[in-house]
Amino acid sequence: MSEIQIQKLAGVMGWPIAHSLSPQVHGFWLKRHGINGAYVPLAVSPGNFEKALRALPLLGFAGTNVTVPHKEAALKLVDEVDPVAERIGAVNTILVKDDGSLFGTNTDAYGFMENLKDHVPEWQPEAGPSVVLGAGGAARAVVASLVDAGVPEVRLVNRTLSRAQALIETIGGPISIYGWDDANALIAGANLVVNTTTLGMKGQPPMDLVLNNLLSGAVVTDIVYAPLLTPFLAQAKSCHFTTVDGLGMLLHQAVPGFARWFGTTPQVTDALRNHVLGVISGKDQNG
Repeated sequence: MSEIQIQKLAGVMGWPIAHSLSPQVHGFWLKRHGINGAYVPLAVSPGNFEKALRALPLLGFAGTNVTVPHKEAALKLVDEVDPVAERIGAVNTILVKDDGSLFGTNTDAYGFMENLKDHVPEWQPEAGPSVVLGAGGAARAVVASLVDAGVPEVRLVNRTLSRAQALIETIGGPISIYGWDDANALIAGANLVVNTTTLGMKGQPPMDLVLNNLLSGAVVTDIVYAPLLTPFLAQAKSCHFTTVDGLGMLLHQAVPGFARWFGTTPQVTDALRNHVLGVISGKDQNG
């Protein structure tokens, strides 16, 4: 009698979780590589989050992704944290080690930079300052990746300066903070502009910024991927700047976790991107 292969399990914890596209991403890779495994959405309320994490080894999980609102809590609950997650202040990927302990890391910074490299391989981080709009959790990962890539100055723009100051203290590097009133002046001469806010989206105030005075060859990117072409990116396109949408960040940040849990390093391909875009389109049509 042949031995039955043990199914490898991983998932994503969030509250709510039905909106997550991660099961579609990992499910695509599992099928593509013929892996006898599963990646499942796990709806876990904040009150049950610690219990759910501790149950992962008992349930045979290799690990899990962590999304809103659990990323900061995960940082405090895992048994071991890598320096990247410590610096960003959040964990989004957890590995169950052989002894049952939980190792936490953060792949958002990796995902952001890999998305840039994938779409604009000629972009040179050292060519000029980068402007980051917003200072939330996603901004922390973006800023960390830019500092590590060698950007000479990161201009962080946020309405609440105290929140931006807290980001500087944990990440370090050539970061300067400014209020929103300074945004247009700071964008002038920028080599990269990153929007991590919800401004300009449906139901949100408009993004009242001028994007026609960036450096030649500058790149404009938005971490939002629904819609794929945000009003912010549409404005940048009208000014003939290179734009990068946010979907690639989601896809690339998933690579390290999949590799750890399932033992195969997947690729971010056009086929994967088209698959996920089809899922997004279906959700939009279904309300």
